[in-house]
Amino acid sequence: MARSVLEVSDLVAGYEPGVPIVRGASIRVDEGEIVVVLGPNGAGKSSFIKAIAGLVPVTGGSVTLDGNAITALPAHQMVRRGLAFVPQTENVFPLMTVEDNLKVSGGVLAKADVPGRIAEMYRLFPDLEARRRTPAGNLSGGQRQMVAVARALMVRPRLLMLDEPSAGLSPKFVSMVFRMLADVRKAGVTILLVEQNAKAALAIGDRAYVLIEGRQAHEGPAASLWQDPVVAELYLGQRNHATARGEQP
Repeated sequence: MARSVLEVSDLVAGYEPGVPIVRGASIRVDEGEIVVVLGPNGAGKSSFIKAIAGLVPVTGGSVTLDGNAITALPAHQMVRRGLAFVPQTENVFPLMTVEDNLKVSGGVLAKADVPGRIAEMYRLFPDLEARRRTPAGNLSGGQRQMVAVARALMVRPRLLMLDEPSAGLSPKFVSMVFRMLADVRKAGVTILLVEQNAKAALAIGDRAYVLIEGRQAHEGPAASLWQDPVVAELYLGQRNHATARGEQP
């Protein structure tokens, strides 16, 4: 049986007391997987992943990482527990060079380990080495996402979580970002991904959950979920009539 890295059970969370956005959602992420969380706008996807990361107050349920409870742990403590989170926005220091962004993220490592870890990031992301002296704010959207992911990986996390990594990117850079995440998984990193671009995310994912109004409404293998009529009804409602006629998405 696959080893569980993350288990979230009946999570309840929200920004205001008594007004939950996440209403009892549960997921499991096994070692080496890419697990995708999908859902329509307003489904609570981003709030869900931020609650796991300690950025949204949790009022119920539990979160465990490698069997250790991290429920409602402050966000700044999550990195040392093995969880790295890449937010949708403000995920790099735009005025700092690529290399300085990586050095800052290596602050939790032993000083002697930082140069070697930066070298590992350059091997994983060769484009970044060529731009090591470039301010992150001068990079393309796809390259900035590379920097954001590399910053998160500097600390050797057990789990990498990303919130909408393709948001605002052109189709070219969307493809770049998802190829990058597939390569990161091949390097042995377990990934939990919240994404609005269902088709691209399911193409690289192993399993997926669909959230509706803060609850998981459906789950299944990523390879088959895109054509699942339940998902068409829950999440891709505009497709269900076309699918019934045999049209391609």
